[in-house]
Amino acid sequence: MFDLTFSIDAQGTTTPLTLAIDQAVIAGWTGRDPVARDKHIAELEALGIARPASTPIYYRVAARRLTLADSIEVSGGDSSGEVEFVLIGWQGRVFVGVGSDHTDRKVESYGVTVSKQMCDKPVAPVLWELEDVIGHWDRMILRSHAVIGGERVLYQEGTLDAMLPVKDLVARGFGDTGLPDGCAMFGGTFAAKGGIRPASRFEFELEDPVLKRSIRHGYDVIALPVLG
Repeated sequence: MFDLTFSIDAQGTTTPLTLAIDQAVIAGWTGRDPVARDKHIAELEALGIARPASTPIYYRVAARRLTLADSIEVSGGDSSGEVEFVLIGWQGRVFVGVGSDHTDRKVESYGVTVSKQMCDKPVAPVLWELEDVIGHWDRMILRSHAVIGGERVLYQEGTLDAMLPVKDLVARGFGDTGLPDGCAMFGGTFAAKGGIRPASRFEFELEDPVLKRSIRHGYDVIALPVLG
């Protein structure tokens, strides 16, 4: 278990809150539309990554992989980010944030669970109350930009109506008990525009067009040499 301190944005009022995180879950293949879901599966298959055993699927990673840092270090040049909404359970409440499931794609080709453990998972330092946004959940937008070859490009974008509803996503992973206290769950992602590829910087956001606010974060990717 370790602590992360967030700012809780409750429609204009910002309050710091330190959360003790003791488990992290990466939910995959969470698309509501099977056609769009299969497109992302095919995208990864093209990289030699096997189809998942089930859809959705819930990968466990070390809680300490979560970070609020603005840079991460990775082994070699085969990793890339993915924007995802993040749910965190705490004392009967659920908070909503946004993060990047940064993953080593070379390792992913032979072991998805291992690949999820290989890289830190940056998350934005701001959270919203789920109850403030659940009424217009499907209208919220996930978006990412990547700096590739010195150029900042739109990498992913989509609305949450493409993902399983929160209630279904949590129930399939945790049953009727709901999201446990201290659990941070990443909720799935969209296909990359132009295909999955590494970047020197990854920026991501969750936009709420109804309450007219966004949570944004970005991080530099520092590739360490692989010597053998």
